[in-house]
Amino acid sequence: MDELPDLDRLSLADKDDLIRALFAQVKVLTAQVAALTAQVGELEGRLALNSRNSSKPPSTDGMNKPKPKSQRQAGQNPSGGQQGHGGHTLKRVARPDHTETHPPPAHCDACHRPLRDGTVVETRQVFDIPPLHHEVTEHQVTAIRCPCGKICRGKFPEGVLAPVQYGPRIKAAVVHLTHHHMMPVARTGALMGDLFGLPMSDASVLAASEEAQSRLASTVAAIGSALQAAPIAHADETGMRVVGKLHWMHVLATATLTWIGCHPNRGKKAFDAFGILAGFLGTLIHDGWKPYRELLCSHGLCNAHHLRELTYLFEEMHQAWAKRLIDLLLEVGHEVTAAGAPLSRERIAHVRALYDEMLTEGEAANPRSPPSGARGRTKQSKATNLLGRLRHHADDVWRFMTDPGVPFSNNLAEQAVRMPKVKQKISGGFRTRNGADTFCTIRSYLATLHKQGSNLFHALTLTFQGQPPQPRLA
Repeated sequence: MDELPDLDRLSLADKDDLIRALFAQVKVLTAQVAALTAQVGELEGRLALNSRNSSKPPSTDGMNKPKPKSQRQAGQNPSGGQQGHGGHTLKRVARPDHTETHPPPAHCDACHRPLRDGTVVETRQVFDIPPLHHEVTEHQVTAIRCPCGKICRGKFPEGVLAPVQYGPRIKAAVVHLTHHHMMPVARTGALMGDLFGLPMSDASVLAASEEAQSRLASTVAAIGSALQAAPIAHADETGMRVVGKLHWMHVLATATLTWIGCHPNRGKKAFDAFGILAGFLGTLIHDGWKPYRELLCSHGLCNAHHLRELTYLFEEMHQAWAKRLIDLLLEVGHEVTAAGAPLSRERIAHVRALYDEMLTEGEAANPRSPPSGARGRTKQSKATNLLGRLRHHADDVWRFMTDPGVPFSNNLAEQAVRMPKVKQKISGGFRTRNGADTFCTIRSYLATLHKQGSNLFHALTLTFQGQPPQPRLA
């Protein structure tokens, strides 16, 4: 209706029809406004998502990075070194490798008399590395003719197979740099030239990695078997570019072991191909991704994810129940850490009662959308989806306060996937599937030994000598 009709000329019946038409139009427009308002809110919410209030990685924050905000309680751990921390400063050695003496002038600058030999009154030590350069060892085989006529000759040491080749330490160095420090292959070869006067081609660096992979494959398989038998393990997965396509790097970890594998599939097909999670019967800590639910094990959900999602609901949606749930999760987390054991039955019952009250308040503020009539599930808001997960899997949310040893978050697995993401960010991905598998094998070994306090360069040197150190699997 573009113009208002002359009401004085309308009959009562016409006026009633007009009111009904206007009311119907207002109803339609009100529904449209509500739908558009909801859509605008969702789009604004997407713009407000960042690494602090969602599962988005920090690399997606761009230049508008959120201000860091710790979840620690004020005054709990002050900034800087904590009391009792030994530090890692340089310490004097009793027997320096070199000593340089710096005497005073030959004559006194006051009376000009000659001076005798002085005594040491102060010392200072400078730590440095010697000049670096590669060394070449030539292996010579000699032969001699026995009086019986046979020519007897010596043998080259095991591993010396070619007229010229790289030794175990230089191979260990390039594998250490490319798979632990995530250096690109070309820069690693150039660095060998800058540091040791022995530049290496990309092919030589890659050949060293493939050799390490073949020597470590059985050890990494043993790590996977040990993780399958662990009482508690952490799982996660992250996307990786392999041969220009999306693949998934899967991680299974404990405090002392790390296993990494690559597969084109993110879910059950990958689990079955690896053969580790399918037989895992302990408690698996993860982020709530649905395929994990199909496994036969118990589950514990990562509350670090919940804290980020609740932070979004509180800061962007202004829902007070979310802040109270954040405080409750952190409070109980500190209690469990301080106690070093599950909480009492009475305390657990009290916490769960508070938890149910908060979820009920959240569900009242975020009602489920009615069925849309279209095929499939009706799309729900982020808040509704989060509330559904917190409600349906409440036991898994709070398993850290009921079961011994179950952690508050899935940080172990997230730490394990962080460095492969750094590798992709630096190098852009893997050109071959074999390269990705090689990286996973070597990275599994190095991450495990790093957790167990081993010297990685020494371990890799022994690996290329045919004696890879074995990690503790218990």
